[in-house]
Amino acid sequence: MKVFVIAGEPSGDKLGAALMEGLIHEVPDVTFEGIGGALMQNLGVKSLFPMEELSLMGIAEILPKYRHLKRRIRQTADAVIAAKPDVLITIDSPDFCLRVARLVKAGSNIRTVHYVAPTVWAWRPKRAEKMAQVIDHVLALFPFEPPFMEAAGMDCDFVGHPVAAEPPVTQDEIDAFKSSHGITQSPILAILPGSRRSEIARLAETFDAAFTQTDGAFRTVIVPTLPHLVEAVTTTLPLRNTNRCILSGDGLSPEAAARERLVAMACADVALAASGTVSLELAAVRTPMVIAYDMSWLSRQIISRMLLTDTVTLVNLVSETRVVPEFIGADCTPTPIAEALTNVLGNPDEQLDALDVTMERLGRGGDAPGLRAARAVLARL
Repeated sequence: MKVFVIAGEPSGDKLGAALMEGLIHEVPDVTFEGIGGALMQNLGVKSLFPMEELSLMGIAEILPKYRHLKRRIRQTADAVIAAKPDVLITIDSPDFCLRVARLVKAGSNIRTVHYVAPTVWAWRPKRAEKMAQVIDHVLALFPFEPPFMEAAGMDCDFVGHPVAAEPPVTQDEIDAFKSSHGITQSPILAILPGSRRSEIARLAETFDAAFTQTDGAFRTVIVPTLPHLVEAVTTTLPLRNTNRCILSGDGLSPEAAARERLVAMACADVALAASGTVSLELAAVRTPMVIAYDMSWLSRQIISRMLLTDTVTLVNLVSETRVVPEFIGADCTPTPIAEALTNVLGNPDEQLDALDVTMERLGRGGDAPGLRAARAVLARL
């Protein structure tokens, strides 16, 4: 069996590697071609070109390289058609992957699978219909996504979310983390203001003010971040009159840094986090949370008119509750956030139940998502 697999960013490389391991488990003589990072390359992909060329975000970054990216799209599609694989699997990165799939479909009858469904349940639902023109089968991370994909004409299987497959954080890990960082005072608040400078610049002042308005409810604050963001976090989150622990993961392998981040979240009694997948990481370690996010005025106007759901927090969506307080856009102000933090600290039980439901529904305790994804691909070939 021959598989052509494409990932365009580190998260896709991780998903792709897990899927490849699943395919190797089910079909030992499978061979791979494609584009991927170090994890996929270790499993047999000789990347057509460096995956990092595709890890672009935003119009300002893409425009100067637009012609080069167009050439890479054509080059990749030609390589797929020439390889004649049993299946083309594209992973996330829709701006690149779906353009490749369109060219492949125009020049062959190769079956196409896309891993990670677009968020059509939240906004821009017509993306599913457009995607169905070039994709045969979707592998979904969330259990509520298949009906949206199937209604557009694609096969779709829920295969589980990778966060549910992470090994549970142990009490020994928590104790060792607290000891190594000199953390002796509780309650502990984790603050996660985003993974981009623009997010930190927009959210940090509000998050810091919200913490101040909790009036000493939290004795220690942990801020997991990345090495290149430490300065931005340090200067914008003064967090006065508390014990502050800023984690960067500097000097650790990517795997060790990711684990340290999870352990840090598990240490906290409550978390204040920017909207995104981080809510699922917090759910995985059973840390109750408050979600807050803001954006530019123009983005607020556009997104508020396009949004199809009354919540953007994944825990609320998966658990079918609304127990995680969220403060989005104009509602992202210090006073209500501070009130929510103290309320969650005092009454966490309802949210803890929803976190457990979320992990159960995302596949915790079942087969690994990569193996489930591999079996779904093979079952529909």
